[in-house]
Amino acid sequence: MLQGKDLEHILPQAPPMLMIDTLVSSDTEKTVTGLTIRENNIFVFEGKFREAGLIENMAQTAAARAGYEALTNNTKVRTGYIGSIKNLSIYTTPKVNLTLQTTLVPVSNIGNISVVKTEVFSAEEKIAECSMTIILID
Repeated sequence: MLQGKDLEHILPQAPPMLMIDTLVSSDTEKTVTGLTIRENNIFVFEGKFREAGLIENMAQTAAARAGYEALTNNTKVRTGYIGSIKNLSIYTTPKVNLTLQTTLVPVSNIGNISVVKTEVFSAEEKIAECSMTIILID
């Protein structure tokens, strides 16, 4: 598990754009991150975490996966960009103080391009899901 400064070392984002606060686990099959939504989050409006924040949370879970792999392989952390988002479904916008758990499962990987499937939950409730193509730049 990584949090705080340890987590910030594997992500290109920095506060206030940091949309995960915990790397719960990461292995060859999946990556799991956590985020407790705070009132001062830049994507909170009228007490709810907005859609853009959910998308950024899913993208940063992909970044955390890539950064953690770089850390464990003793290589440079690369910057990633969203190439595409498909099948995005946002079922609800969660309220402040809820904790989100985001799961990422890799679907395919060719060179610097990865396709991943992500799901965001609050407790047992699915909040959002999508497939993303992520492009890593050296």
